[in-house]
Amino acid sequence: MSDVFSQKRIAASILKCGVNRIWFDPARISDIENAISREDLRGLAADGAIKARQKKGVSRGRARARIAKRSYGHCKGPGKRKGAAGARNPSKTAWIQKIRAIRKVLVALREAGTIDRHMYRIVYRKAAGGQFRSVAHMKAQMEILAGRMK
Repeated sequence: MSDVFSQKRIAASILKCGVNRIWFDPARISDIENAISREDLRGLAADGAIKARQKKGVSRGRARARIAKRSYGHCKGPGKRKGAAGARNPSKTAWIQKIRAIRKVLVALREAGTIDRHMYRIVYRKAAGGQFRSVAHMKAQMEILAGRMK
């Protein structure tokens, strides 16, 4: 191949990429050799005689396959785990999810008129104290509590 390094360097600056990504059409190499100005090289780039090769990337195909397997429980055995159960699924996060769900239901019940403000406050404080395992458990306990209050 002939000496077209300077053309390659200028083409790289025009196409805003590295010198190694520049591709010259082998059939039009004589035109590229004769192109000495940036304007000439811009014209050749527009014609398709000079192109920037695509960046090489890391394929996500294997990662997607692994994620798909993990979604139904594979590739999650003890050999793949780094960190304690509490680090992988913190108890604080579980608590936040649970208490938000309970409080959301409590507010809905209060606004619907199913429970009054007094009952709401009692159950709210019990929820904050960790008395309920879940929304279902809270509702079951509320029925018992409502029976006692009558």
